[in-house]
Amino acid sequence: MMFADITPDLKAAMPELRGRLEANAPTAPLSWFRTGGPAQVLFTPADEDDLAYFLQRLDSQVPVLVVGLGSNMLIRDGGWAGIVIRLGKGLAEVAVEPDLRVRAGAAAPDVKVARAAAEAGIAGLSFLRGIPGTIGGAMRMNGGAYGGETKDVLVEARGVTRTGEVVAFTNAQMGFTYRHSSVPDDVIFTEALFQGRPGNPDDILAEMNAITEARSSTQPVNTRTGGSTFKNPPGRKAWELVDAAGCRGLRIGDAQVSEMHCNFLINHGSASAADIENLGEEVRRRVRDMSGVELEWEIKRVGLGRA
Repeated sequence: MMFADITPDLKAAMPELRGRLEANAPTAPLSWFRTGGPAQVLFTPADEDDLAYFLQRLDSQVPVLVVGLGSNMLIRDGGWAGIVIRLGKGLAEVAVEPDLRVRAGAAAPDVKVARAAAEAGIAGLSFLRGIPGTIGGAMRMNGGAYGGETKDVLVEARGVTRTGEVVAFTNAQMGFTYRHSSVPDDVIFTEALFQGRPGNPDDILAEMNAITEARSSTQPVNTRTGGSTFKNPPGRKAWELVDAAGCRGLRIGDAQVSEMHCNFLINHGSASAADIENLGEEVRRRVRDMSGVELEWEIKRVGLGRA
């Protein structure tokens, strides 16, 4: 499937744009599942100002999708009709600041922030090592793992609205709940400021190594997979419900429920996005029939189905 090339019109309307525009760009390389159809336009902004400039001049009717590392996203096989924004190096800086604080661009991998904090003797951010995404995703989803959550350490966040206004949010204004922030969906996060506490670098690094080993021994980390597929229902664990419903190892084509951790779906090579999504829906149906629990997707599913 190919979309109409609107990049000449965008360039004409935005003569001072510094970021890169690419028409009909493949999205499979942007996702850990390695699936998905094309993006009508892929935009990689140079920095926050470039992103704001772009959004100020973009027709408000054009759909926008933001992609970080793609660890928690399934782009459907028909692709994305509109703009996919991939935050790049200009928004991936990490800096240690006075008073045990760390400032990070939204495109910075969570693990990079955890490592910078550890080396500076700043405790409290180690849990980020267990989240396979970027800081932008952690803010949007209140990302958490191994006893910590983003809401525990975030001081403030910066972002750009759909109309190109740069805005800031305190922790309280983020409206954090379990795997959720109530900041409007059209805000694109650009930066976070975190507060840690005093710690010993060796102890913190040891804690991070333990998280790495725990992930490697319990999750299919070296496969084409996403993050956790389903949210944990109140008082329950999603993987236990999936296991009890007999779904461990269940397959549709090359898409499979992981045998190692059945809240993960795997692409064994040639699975389509539809295969993965259909498998997830079949798991939800079996869990609902078995336990009466309606599992909620944690993976974000976006885009058009194949025509």
